[in-house]
Amino acid sequence: MRTRIGRFYRLPSYLVLVLCLLLATLFPAAQPLTRPLPVDPALRALLAQADGNTRIAVIVQKASVGDEAEALVKNLGGEVVRSWTIIPAFLTNLSADAVQQLARSGLVRWISWDSPMVRQDTGQPDTVSLIGAYLNAYNPTIGATTAWNYGFRGEGITVAVVDSGVTPKTDFLATSNSLTRTSRLLANLTFANTVLTYNSRVNTSPYDSFGHGTHIAGIIGSNAASSSGSFMGVAPAVNLVNLRVADLNGRAFESDMVDALQWIYEHHKEYNIRVVNVSMNSATAQSYHTSPLDAALEILWFNGIVVVVSAGNNGGAPTLGIVPGILYPPANDPFVITVGASDDMSTPYTWDDIVTPFSAYGITEGGFAKPELVAPGAHIINLLASPDCTIAVQHPEAIYSKDFLRLSGTSMAAGVASGAVALLLQARPNLNPDQVKWALMNSATPLRQPGAGAGILNVWAAINLGRYGTANTGTTASKLLWTGDEPVNWGSVNWGSVNWGSVNWGSVNWGSVNWGSVNWGSVNWGY
Repeated sequence: MRTRIGRFYRLPSYLVLVLCLLLATLFPAAQPLTRPLPVDPALRALLAQADGNTRIAVIVQKASVGDEAEALVKNLGGEVVRSWTIIPAFLTNLSADAVQQLARSGLVRWISWDSPMVRQDTGQPDTVSLIGAYLNAYNPTIGATTAWNYGFRGEGITVAVVDSGVTPKTDFLATSNSLTRTSRLLANLTFANTVLTYNSRVNTSPYDSFGHGTHIAGIIGSNAASSSGSFMGVAPAVNLVNLRVADLNGRAFESDMVDALQWIYEHHKEYNIRVVNVSMNSATAQSYHTSPLDAALEILWFNGIVVVVSAGNNGGAPTLGIVPGILYPPANDPFVITVGASDDMSTPYTWDDIVTPFSAYGITEGGFAKPELVAPGAHIINLLASPDCTIAVQHPEAIYSKDFLRLSGTSMAAGVASGAVALLLQARPNLNPDQVKWALMNSATPLRQPGAGAGILNVWAAINLGRYGTANTGTTASKLLWTGDEPVNWGSVNWGSVNWGSVNWGSVNWGSVNWGSVNWGSVNWGY
């Protein structure tokens, strides 16, 4: 018999027991969820094959601004090698077992392998015969020569070149009539680890013993003093800051890059750095939401600095809809200007131009189409650092007329684009990075080929646009920059007072990334 109590009925106890058993059968108790370790897939693959005592260099992104994570690292037998404020992160070396303990501690947002960087020339010297009448056609192709005729040569703008160093040349002197011409290389610093140790930087020279950085700097800003005007940079009056991150073998690591970006963050106002050129990519794929390199470059972007990066030279044949080169930071970041390489066929016209077969393109893991546009990056002749630099010694056939080097790659295309941005900013100094990106994309000469993005860079058209829109409206910033669980969008936060609160990382779907293809022979194993 049921007894009514108010509006409810009490069931006999034996019926309650039967009902509970039935519910338990139909709806078994939920199993506790195991959250994946906050470790990037490349590092996870590395940990799976490394001995537990093997020491590995990693970048740790902290969960808070306190020093609890650093204290745990020391307790685990590690050392905080370098720490940064541009992003809340530090570099350390730990045993494989200790890395996993740190990942389980709840004190970190993400742990990344301190991946090698890869320069984005093609890796082979360019020895093809020039097709057209011009040795260097990139300046007329992109409209730079027209901009010069109207007085826009990059004067007053500074481009930071993060590369293998820049060797001082007469081509980098100011083009005044003064008897004591000053260098347009405003600062020269090195962040390169020349040996696989973090104890010290053995070679402290900021100059280019490899040969890549000087070539890029020449493309950006040479005044062609040593070639009687033949091999002019895009912005021949621009100022340059030389930040060396690669050693004499062209080897650099992500931590070296973040070191250089930290310096730019601290000194960009002092040197009026408006543009950063990065002609290299990480050797391992990572989401832009977890990459420390992407996060640091976004901070520069949000501080008013245009970031130009090379797309990569992995080619444009998609595999399951994903092109490997576009998964590699920083080319995969949605904010920066990612530049692919076109071949101008050594003519000043664009009707015969093509996208080079090595230029990477596709959809990033975040769903963004890359590159934004292409610029000349084939058979580019510019400055040779020295006859005994590594590239010259290994590839003497790439030397042109003793003092110059001919190379191809998206590295060169990025240099062309960085010089063009300097011209645009001289002409339109009030543009922010988002407007610069919009201008370049909306003024590009159409090239209806896969991998061309908006088309071929046309800086003169960009200077003469009637209005300037915004390219990244609504784009979500790196999760490292989120304040709490809410996405941070362009224009929605005061970047000078970012609250490094907790972040809900969620999960990353890595699709068809094949981690078995990683070249583990180049791993930075720490001490």
